[in-house]
Amino acid sequence: MSGALSGVPILRLGDVLVTGLLNELDDKAAIAVTEELTERIVADRARAILIDISRLEIIDSFVARTLMELTTTARLLGARVIVAGMRPAVAITLVELGLELSGVETTLNAEQGMIALGWQPAPRPPKGAPVVPLR
Repeated sequence: MSGALSGVPILRLGDVLVTGLLNELDDKAAIAVTEELTERIVADRARAILIDISRLEIIDSFVARTLMELTTTARLLGARVIVAGMRPAVAITLVELGLELSGVETTLNAEQGMIALGWQPAPRPPKGAPVVPLR
């Protein structure tokens, strides 16, 4: 089941909701994502949300505050939030704005975020191992 009322796809992987924020996230879209994720936490009984922001090149104070509010709301509903893929420029902007994403867990990328949530990546074949085609 996936949703995209906000224009941002939200995928359910087991009891984890996964979404990504696009580069051009305006205030209206940020509010829509927050509302949709909040509803999906309850409807899907999600225990966690992974938000990939690796495509987000800039962030303003409104979007940062909306992200903090989403995290607080999700935690009140019993869901853990991990923000993955923050670019250095976004981190610097948050510091310059004096905004702390308190209570927000971060990882370098979405794969590390999923591992933090207990996902086990498939083992990679050793270098030089023959590739078996899928049928």
